[in-house]
Amino acid sequence: MKFPALISIALLIASSGLLPAAEPTQFSEAFTQGKFSANLRLRYENVEQLPLQDANALTLRTRVGFTTAPWQGLKAMIEAENSLAAEGDSYNQSGLNPGGAAHAIVADPETTELNQLFLSYTRGKTTATLGRQRLVLDNARYIGDSAWRQHLQTFDAFVLQDKTLENTTLTYAYLEQINRVFGHEHAQGTWQSNSHLFNANYSGFAASTVTSYVYLLDFKKNAAANSCATYGLSFVGTRALSTQLKFAYRAELATQSDYGSSSLNYSATYALLETGLSLNPGSITLGYERLGSDHNVGFKTPLATLHAFDGWADLFLITPPAGLQDTYIKATANLPEKIAFAAYWHQFNTDLGNVRLGHEFDAQVSRKFGKYLTGLIKYANFRHESPAYPNVQKFWTQIEFAY
Repeated sequence: MKFPALISIALLIASSGLLPAAEPTQFSEAFTQGKFSANLRLRYENVEQLPLQDANALTLRTRVGFTTAPWQGLKAMIEAENSLAAEGDSYNQSGLNPGGAAHAIVADPETTELNQLFLSYTRGKTTATLGRQRLVLDNARYIGDSAWRQHLQTFDAFVLQDKTLENTTLTYAYLEQINRVFGHEHAQGTWQSNSHLFNANYSGFAASTVTSYVYLLDFKKNAAANSCATYGLSFVGTRALSTQLKFAYRAELATQSDYGSSSLNYSATYALLETGLSLNPGSITLGYERLGSDHNVGFKTPLATLHAFDGWADLFLITPPAGLQDTYIKATANLPEKIAFAAYWHQFNTDLGNVRLGHEFDAQVSRKFGKYLTGLIKYANFRHESPAYPNVQKFWTQIEFAY
């Protein structure tokens, strides 16, 4: 499907005003009462990273879909996605375009793909979903859809979720294929998988939500080294200190080793501690994240929403062989004119030897315009303290329509 067709469909959806009616009693009504969805995101990204030429990526992502109304517990969804660039060779599309090879990388390739196609069945408080789908578990540190990139990460999977027990969510997923942000034409665009995910979440405690997880990731052919087994536990909560002031925290521990098709031999640990205070005008958070190392192999998170962690400059999408320590402070504020502000300061060191790698400042402002539009300006600046990493500066501005 070409871009003009997608944009026409998106505009038709936006103007239709379709609203779901009562749950259908006939099969045909599952379609007539279904819901169209559309998302258009226009983004400019600039990357300065010597000795490479600057990247200047002006891209438009269009996503359109249709979800049936539930009928006797069944629901289906189909969604297509297209990404276009104003000048494709003005940036390196992760190696897909030889004309952009001299430029810095922006991992937003031009592509048209089937983004989602799944069938789900719900009975009581249990839902089973089969097909290509988005999947985000917890804070997306291990399993996420990489929603920041123009092309989503999706999963060809079977997912079973149960909420029968009070305050408890149990999730199992079998992953058959990973459809990554690089697109299907890239050598690393798809990973064949034989992976199992187990996640149990309990929110019945007064001041804490407890989550335990087991992620057994097994990838074949082009991604065998990313196969790993991770076992972890997290505690997340808030406590009111006054009518307006709240204390928030997150504590997490995990251990990881080689698994399945991996030829590596390692056992590494993960630790995270966040504490913060929040008021109506904003919040401040102190955090420390440690991704350990063993036998020159860093702790792996290959299916994470990686951009959300360890700095927006994306220097640490893969954990260094000596591991990584990220000590950071985050501040948020609700500014006048309904503007939301967020900023980070990171100090990055290796876990082994505590060698300083660099520091980074990130900032973002965003604002909603009505029900469907959101504008955003974002900035990242990494300054190296080790010759192993370059200085990197990134700037984004975007407008997004979501229906």
